[in-house]
Amino acid sequence: MATASALSLGLAACGNSSSTSGSSASSDTSSITGKTVRVWFMEGSISDDAIAYLEKTFAEQNPGNTLKVEIQPWDGIVSKLQTSLASKSESPDLVETGNTQTAVFASVGAFAPVDDLYNKVGGDKLIQSFIDAGRWDNQLYALPLYAGARGIIYRKDLFEKANIAVPKTLDELADAAVALGKANPDGVEGFSGMYLSAVDIHGVESLMFAGDGDYATLSNGKWQEKLTDPNTVASLERIQKIFKDGTAYAMDSSASQKNFQKYFNENKVGILVGTGSVAKKIDKELWDAGKVGVMPIPGLKEGSVGKTFAGGSSISLAANAQNPELAKKALEVIFSEDFQKMVAKSGWTPGNTQYGSASEGAFADISTTVIENSKLTPNTPQWGVVAGDNVIRDFFTEIAQGKDVKTVAKETGTKLDATLNQQ
Repeated sequence: MATASALSLGLAACGNSSSTSGSSASSDTSSITGKTVRVWFMEGSISDDAIAYLEKTFAEQNPGNTLKVEIQPWDGIVSKLQTSLASKSESPDLVETGNTQTAVFASVGAFAPVDDLYNKVGGDKLIQSFIDAGRWDNQLYALPLYAGARGIIYRKDLFEKANIAVPKTLDELADAAVALGKANPDGVEGFSGMYLSAVDIHGVESLMFAGDGDYATLSNGKWQEKLTDPNTVASLERIQKIFKDGTAYAMDSSASQKNFQKYFNENKVGILVGTGSVAKKIDKELWDAGKVGVMPIPGLKEGSVGKTFAGGSSISLAANAQNPELAKKALEVIFSEDFQKMVAKSGWTPGNTQYGSASEGAFADISTTVIENSKLTPNTPQWGVVAGDNVIRDFFTEIAQGKDVKTVAKETGTKLDATLNQQ
């Protein structure tokens, strides 16, 4: 099993350059010319329009220099970052990371501090839970790019045809998924009540969090697994019920899951657990016909809102950035009003929340509530190791396969205790 300290071996070269990359945000760049700032965005994160705006605006504001966005796949990104960020000649300048990955790289010197930019790009208007996750040893290494906490997207017309009430609790949601699948009101071959796949980790864990379940908590400097906690076990048993009787997609592939809204658009499922960006991909005809509804994931009690995973990404300045001062100018464009509003229009909650009103559609009406009730996975570099070793994906896969919940929870909980507390 890899460890955060093992990552530092590959990134050792980064530690000495952070003082250079992390210099003052007010540095004069007018004399710099002929440079190209490289920005790594992840697939599916930033719209083509926003990328075009960033590249064009940066070039206009920094004559003689250019900005190039390079789209990276999520699969294998941790190992790719480990290699690229360690290189003094090949490192990108700015890097998007999932907010659960940031601590891994910040803790080993792969990122440069950006405390000097905090107030300039939004200050307390930035998503503060992401700011907290972006700190390491009292320095800020990551700024929030966007958040995408999850809600429920459902077919109102199918619920009505099947005479199923809109669920007000988490138990009712699970029951509705099963009942809707059995009813199949439009007689669609292969119809499922809900799309839920073990490889959709953040969707599954959102249902776990909504039922007051958790992975682990920090107490007196030590991480303690919570998978065997009664609330978590009950949440996992509820999820297993959906895997067994409410969906045909429990073992769907990662490739297929990336476009899971297609099943909704093809009338093959009636419920999705998704972000606002997913809602944007639902066919306009379904919206226009009034067939689509959205709501926060309900909690255990009627009227309560369940906590969900605050998915999203942060952006960091590489310690080995080739053009650190120009990269900071690029960050100013990224956190400008126009760019942030483009992020919002894509269905995300932008890193600067004061521009969230630019988001459009029904999901925008619940996004603030969803974000306010969201939570993160354990904020430790070792969580990146857990994710990199596919511990959670394998855990949910075993739940989806119908294995005994308490047994699997105990086995995985033991792994979490060992990994999260490893120095």
